Amino acid sequence: MIKKISKKLIFILGLFVFGGFGGIIADRYLFPYLGASSLFSRYEFLKKGTENVTVINKTEQITIKEETSIDKITNKVSSSIVNIISYPQDEPRNNAVKKNSAANVASEGAKNGTGIVVTGDGLVMTHISAINTEKSKYKIMTYDGNMHDAELSAVDSYSGLVFLKAQANNLSAASFGNSDDIKSGEKVIAIGNNLNSYANRYAAGLISSFNPFLNLAGSVLSSSEKLEGVYEIDFDYKQYFVGGPVVDYNGQIIGIAGKINIDSSNNFFVIPSNRVKNIIDRAIKKELDKNPVLGIYYIPISKTYALQNGLNVGSGALIHSTSEQQGLAVLNDSPAQRAGLKIGDIIVSLGEQKIDETHALANTLYNYKKGDKIELTVLRSGQEMKINVEI
Repeated sequence: MIKKISKKLIFILGLFVFGGFGGIIADRYLFPYLGASSLFSRYEFLKKGTENVTVINKTEQITIKEETSIDKITNKVSSSIVNIISYPQDEPRNNAVKKNSAANVASEGAKNGTGIVVTGDGLVMTHISAINTEKSKYKIMTYDGNMHDAELSAVDSYSGLVFLKAQANNLSAASFGNSDDIKSGEKVIAIGNNLNSYANRYAAGLISSFNPFLNLAGSVLSSSEKLEGVYEIDFDYKQYFVGGPVVDYNGQIIGIAGKINIDSSNNFFVIPSNRVKNIIDRAIKKELDKNPVLGIYYIPISKTYALQNGLNVGSGALIHSTSEQQGLAVLNDSPAQRAGLKIGDIIVSLGEQKIDETHALANTLYNYKKGDKIELTVLRSGQEMKINVEI
């Protein structure tokens, strides 16, 4: 009899203990959860269960490695990057080496430069400073390790971009983005392939600024036949990326890296992709020999320059020579000379296009072709006049 009572007592106590634990769990966790839900929140007794209770949601920390992102971005264009080998036209003395081997080409004192495929049938583009152009032969090493013979196709006198035609088909052509969307301070990636290892190299950096007045004539004065307005870049070892693309973080090519020498100093820059696309179109149509010529040197007028020099206009192109000689400002037997342009003239518009920071004279002129006739609006001694010129 006593044993039966003890068993009942233990059973009852067990119920109280486990029931108590269940109540605590329900009060602390179940009721607050139900009371916070939209389905059960209307019940008063469940609302009380959420009073003075803080619900903590568990979060997970996700780490994104920038290096991984860069690798994925550059994969979109990496297969379009090539190594251009320019070497003397003389036949190599060491005929024991295979003719198309990289070792043979390198043994001839070759120059390795970066290029990019612009059409699948073998049209390759680079910057003139990345290769040898005088008395040279060329080979193209593609991303898959194959080497192809190539010939110099054309040189764009306006931008310094060079086009070679490789004896190859089904190459991976590059895709160019809209450089107008790029702002100063934007993070970009440069890709180069100009080492004997024939492998791509990368650098992450910034677009430092857009310089609307940097003219590729390589002098203190602007030339009407040279591209004006480039991105200035913040990269280490810029010389390794000349001729190669600069890519934004959407994987779009926003420009091609180049180099000019000004006052015995190398200046590195990026030609905006919208300009590059226009040049590629001319190269494909074989029209680079039809680049327009005006034949003047000038100073692009900014608001600051106008204030410093007492000009009554804040934009335009001032025909100028540092020696103040007419023949050095307006070239002899040029379309400008034949049209009667003079040193000190300010060209304020070309056709219907006003000349300003966003529409440089040289870039506006490049929209035309050799032989076109254009009406210039010119200020001479403060008087506006119209001058017709055949470029």
